[in-house]
Amino acid sequence: MEKMTVNVKGMSCGHCINSVEGNVGELSGVTTDKVNLDSGTVSVEFNPNEVSIDKIKETIDGQGYYISQPIPISLKYDNVQTFTNCSQH
Repeated sequence: MEKMTVNVKGMSCGHCINSVEGNVGELSGVTTDKVNLDSGTVSVEFNPNEVSIDKIKETIDGQGYYISQPIPISLKYDNVQTFTNCSQH
């Protein structure tokens, strides 16, 4: 599993949350997705063998929002959820 958080512009209300979480959450391979309006971010936990980062980004873009960073930071972790490629842990 991988987890990524991307900055998204244009989200401002409950409809935005429902739109993004509903559509991203329906993608095969996405286990969780969470919109944070205060920070303007979308966090997604997903299986990269089932869904690509590009597909997730296309789905967000398709709802009328704009990802403001070109490539999200992605962290891989093992079954005990310890970070394996994060220099801060």
